[in-house]
Amino acid sequence: MDVFLTGVTGFLGGEILMDLSKRKEVDKVYCLIRAKSQEDAGKRLKKVFALHHDFMDESKIIPVLGDLSDEKLYDQLASNPELKNINTIIHSAANTSFSKMFDTMIMNVNIHGLRRILSWGKGLKHLNTFVYVGTATICGKDTLNRVIQESESPNEEVSHLVTYTRSKMLGEMMLSEYMRKDQILVVRPSIIMGDSRNDTPRSNVILWALATMNLLRLIPVNAQSRLDVIPVDFASRAIVALLFAKRNHTVYHISAGAAGATNMDQLAGTLSPVFNHRPPFKFVDKSHLKQMVSWAKNRPAEDHHEPAASPAHHDYWTRILDPKGKLRILLFALEPYLSFIELGQVFDNTKLIADTGIALPPPAHEYLLNNIRHFGTIDVFEGAEDF
Repeated sequence: MDVFLTGVTGFLGGEILMDLSKRKEVDKVYCLIRAKSQEDAGKRLKKVFALHHDFMDESKIIPVLGDLSDEKLYDQLASNPELKNINTIIHSAANTSFSKMFDTMIMNVNIHGLRRILSWGKGLKHLNTFVYVGTATICGKDTLNRVIQESESPNEEVSHLVTYTRSKMLGEMMLSEYMRKDQILVVRPSIIMGDSRNDTPRSNVILWALATMNLLRLIPVNAQSRLDVIPVDFASRAIVALLFAKRNHTVYHISAGAAGATNMDQLAGTLSPVFNHRPPFKFVDKSHLKQMVSWAKNRPAEDHHEPAASPAHHDYWTRILDPKGKLRILLFALEPYLSFIELGQVFDNTKLIADTGIALPPPAHEYLLNNIRHFGTIDVFEGAEDF
């Protein structure tokens, strides 16, 4: 099997590459890399393997220069004779930003870039499978506090919290324009955070939000709202397992499901003993967010709530977030994450388990213990800059 993989230098794509590289059924993995030269692309690939000390077989793992946002990408791929026998395309690359300032870039990469890959893939004579890595959160913000089935999405009428999830919905709907139904495999991971192994995570995405909440300790969110969170190593193993499984469906949730969901109260319970020099966690209604922002602006609160923060929290913030503008920056960047938490969405995974037999990972509040030592490497202010 010859595989073409996008997103290899990313969080999930890097793990998929590692798993594919170890499969005997895979002859070659052609990796789309944005780089200035073939030599530079090779160096970037070697860094992906070096992170966890994996072996890179250079005869099996082959860089292909290309950029999803480049209008010439189709021509570059179509004119490359090495790619004519590709059997499988795994499209893992995406711009996953929640910030509105990147909306144009998100659409260019996640929609126009996907269209370029699909246009090229449509012309491959030996293509059997097109794997589209979407997201379970394409269900939108209108479905609250329940288990969601694969059949409920995509739905053009739902509202979205961020452009990223809408773009992934539109991308999924685009597949049938270019691929036969028997060629399409849609995998929808839920929230991917950290790694269940004692390995350095390839990205601090989502871990940044948790590290920020761990720093603030006063969180305007429902602590009991269920969260469907999975580690990146499970997401990759599940996707590769589906690739080689006898599949009875076209779309699969890659998720913790009802049995493995977590919540902020449980995650805080894991963090508290490790960071016990900080004030205790306190969770308040999300409506208190404006009050917290007002405090950071040195203005009286505009609402009539009881004060969310105790004097101890105010003193603590003053020590660690001087000037107060730092708190405003963190709260602004954190707000989309808080909104996702409030949805209480859990994603059914019975189809995945039935067709692969894969064992589910431990809940996030358990495997988080393997990631806590990396919290010290997360600069929460740097992570908030993109907002």
